[in-house]
Amino acid sequence: MTQRQIQLLYRACWTIVLAIVAIPFIFPFIWMVTAGFKSVTEIFGPPTLIPRVWRWENFIEVFTYQPFARQYFNSLYIAIVVTALTLAISSLAGYALARMRFAGAGLLMVLLISALMVPEEVTIIPNFFLMRGLSLVDTHWPLILLPTFGAQGVMATFLMRQYFLALPRELEDAGKMDGLSRFGVWWKIALPMSRPALAAVAIITFLHSWNLFLEPLIFLSSLDMFTLPLALSNFNDSYGMPLWNLQLAATTLAVVPILIVYLIAQRQIIESFALSGVKG
Repeated sequence: MTQRQIQLLYRACWTIVLAIVAIPFIFPFIWMVTAGFKSVTEIFGPPTLIPRVWRWENFIEVFTYQPFARQYFNSLYIAIVVTALTLAISSLAGYALARMRFAGAGLLMVLLISALMVPEEVTIIPNFFLMRGLSLVDTHWPLILLPTFGAQGVMATFLMRQYFLALPRELEDAGKMDGLSRFGVWWKIALPMSRPALAAVAIITFLHSWNLFLEPLIFLSSLDMFTLPLALSNFNDSYGMPLWNLQLAATTLAVVPILIVYLIAQRQIIESFALSGVKG
């Protein structure tokens, strides 16, 4: 066998092995999608992967049972706004912590990192009283402000700081010699060079906001204000029992944006887990 044939055989063997290993991870997703086309009786009947009768009306009923389109839009715009705010604030704060020397910078970084050790369940009650005092309960403001300035924002700031620390100072010095201000150096030099970190932060932040459940459960009460995770738990009959066919159909629709984001930016998602290891 030639060297090329050996390489092709090697790749084919690895592809087969990886495909077999992936089956336990892919099968639940495929079952969820196909079960969204089944009736409740068929879901709990003899196990089959392919529906005997394809009930396309399940996906139509998802939108008539409750304002699912509005709830879908709520999750989408909240995730986009939170991602944009987090990118702007974390990149500015990360650059300041990485490049600017000021009194208490080390202590401030320690305090920020300490905030990551506090579970969200511990701070949810004080945050609720704070938002109620500001008359922001049953609005989307808590779902925007708390992730942006909470633990998720701190994590984004830490990742950006670590990345900025790895950038060569010579480029910034050259920018200053050309007359750029501190803000100009951040905008024209540091920010364009940190696109991998920005992409990673954007993906992590979007996914976190999209999957939020506890905060919407605490702060929202109106059906029109619900986000997707809360809406998915609301497909119940008059006795409070889950309507599994509608829940699975709605979950399939809810997974679509996440799947698209992952397929487009899977390399950045993998790289994001290595960013915290950049020197610092």
